Amino acid sequence: MPTQSLLILLLIVRSASSATQATQFQNYPSNSLLFSAQEPLRKTAWKLSKPLIRDGRIYTCSGRNFYAFESNGSIAWTMNLNYICNHDIAPVHGGSRKIYLVAENRVLKINPLNIGTSNTAAEVFFGPEPGEIIGISVSTLSSSIFINVKNRGLFAYRLQGQMLWSGGPLLYQSGYRQGCRKNITDCYFSSIPVIDLCEASLYISNTEGELYAMPFQSPHFKWIQDFSSFDKIFVVTPGNNGHLYVTVPIRATILALDVFTGTVLWQRSIGPLSTTDVAPVIDSNGWISIGSLDGFLYSFSPTGTLKKFRKAAVLDSVVQVSPLLDCSGYAVYISQTEMEGKISHTIGEYTYVSAMKPRKVVFTMLVPSTGFIYWSESYPGEFWSSLSKSDLQHFVVDESILLAFITASKIGNPFPCRSTRQKLTSSCSQAMVKHVSIYTGNEKAILLFLLFETVILIVLAALVRFCCIFWRKKKLQGQHLGKFLEKRHSLRLQKKAFDKTIMDLQQKASAEAGASEVLEKLSDLVREREGIERKLSTTYSLGRDRTGSHSNSLLPLHDGKTKSFSFRGTQEESVTIFHTLSDTSSGDSSSENKADQNLHEDKESAVKAKAKAKAKAPIELRSSSDGENYEEAHPGSPSESASSSKGFVNPSFMKHESDVPGEVKETVEDGSRSIRKRTLSSSN
Repeated sequence: MPTQSLLILLLIVRSASSATQATQFQNYPSNSLLFSAQEPLRKTAWKLSKPLIRDGRIYTCSGRNFYAFESNGSIAWTMNLNYICNHDIAPVHGGSRKIYLVAENRVLKINPLNIGTSNTAAEVFFGPEPGEIIGISVSTLSSSIFINVKNRGLFAYRLQGQMLWSGGPLLYQSGYRQGCRKNITDCYFSSIPVIDLCEASLYISNTEGELYAMPFQSPHFKWIQDFSSFDKIFVVTPGNNGHLYVTVPIRATILALDVFTGTVLWQRSIGPLSTTDVAPVIDSNGWISIGSLDGFLYSFSPTGTLKKFRKAAVLDSVVQVSPLLDCSGYAVYISQTEMEGKISHTIGEYTYVSAMKPRKVVFTMLVPSTGFIYWSESYPGEFWSSLSKSDLQHFVVDESILLAFITASKIGNPFPCRSTRQKLTSSCSQAMVKHVSIYTGNEKAILLFLLFETVILIVLAALVRFCCIFWRKKKLQGQHLGKFLEKRHSLRLQKKAFDKTIMDLQQKASAEAGASEVLEKLSDLVREREGIERKLSTTYSLGRDRTGSHSNSLLPLHDGKTKSFSFRGTQEESVTIFHTLSDTSSGDSSSENKADQNLHEDKESAVKAKAKAKAKAPIELRSSSDGENYEEAHPGSPSESASSSKGFVNPSFMKHESDVPGEVKETVEDGSRSIRKRTLSSSN
């Protein structure tokens, strides 16, 4: 069946559908299906308006009277309105048992508690208006009522009577026009305002096929979507679950929208519809259901999955009234009419359906999410027999009225009834809050671009730091960067070579403590390496070079009689090795006099060794080719006293000299220097 379809239903069951249908079927009684046995009542029967089902009762009006029916068809109470009510607009529940309805371009507020008392039971809440009232909606949670008046706009009132705001379909904001883009003069709100209680939003359409979303508090639009490409007439149904549904009857199409942005989430085709005001129902599971003239009930899940109910035994069946939701919110009641004949033919893009002589009506209760049918009954049946004997016999009853009484009676309903707040809590929990991203492109490409930007920023930060370091170096101003880096690389290679050679010589010196030539060579290499380290940490530094720990130094001391070699080990302990020419015992009394003499000789030899070390310093360290003078700090080696054997002086032990037994203390004053000595005796 084509997705674009239009219904011209020639069905006699709906007695008051339109004047055109009545003239086409003037040979058949308008209520022949339901009142075939009561032909005389047809002349005095009253037509009922669209019903309101509330708390097991059905509220409807006829002429100037307002009725409250019990579910068994008896009248609970009635009242005179003094105005002729609008049969095409159903009454609306307004909380606190108050009911609002439209009568002669007025909005009446009915308080059933005042019926039978001296207080006024019905009063004019709004109007009279020069324009036609198209529809009303009430939000009990915000205590507001919204009234759409043709060519005048939308009015928002408190339920207590104070006006909140009013607005039209055209709004100028920041110099831009919003709404009525294609036509300004003849553009007005043309639909009943519908309310999404979960989002506190109001939805309404205009004559140009534009759908508006606005908050309760002001007439400023959240978003506007143009559906004129489908048709200018459509029905809007709030899902109260993050979705908004648009039914286009002439196209036989249902659209699911995102309530936050108005974007179309999915679009599905259905069978042809009976009238332009047929509306679907949404249950607490989020399923949307609507009947079609092809005889099926179309049910869609929140994601657009389709289920079709129910397969009739014959193909000549139609579903021409909107389904109704049961009191629990999980199941729906539908009516399916079997006809003696049904003809479908397509002209262009549209499908026309004609049906005659209904045989029977099948009423069914089912759960769309599971497809399980809990109850089904055909007319005429037991339930209709009881209704035909009640007060309802004086009124024209079509399928929509009969379906309302079945729903209010809860026939075959195994589910407990729930309040409106409980239903909203269940459905609103299905709405997922969606954060609108400012990026509309490929997310992967955006992440890669951000990663690339991060890398670029890191590289730029490194380059800026690199340039700042070189800018502070006066030596580089006027020089070539390549030469600088080449010289730096050469110095680092030299330092590595010196480190390896010094390590080998240290191991050799430790094994052969008496090799003075090895120690002198080691001392020279240490000084050369220290000079290279200074250059790397100053002139040729990149900002991350640090002067290393004090290198192992070997300074030879020689006085002709005694040689000593002092170096600093890895434990930061100074070690002095003495070589003497005598082999006397430390316990000899004459050794003390010789020690005094050796002390003065060691002092002189230390001064000579220092001068000799300066003379042997590498020429490269004193070079001024780079335009800098370097100061060399040679660690002064105090004159350690020479014993008759090998002696070791450790600075960490000098703090506790008095505590070590067998220790000999000697202090020699030489200007401002004092020398302490510790002598250890050995049999060698």
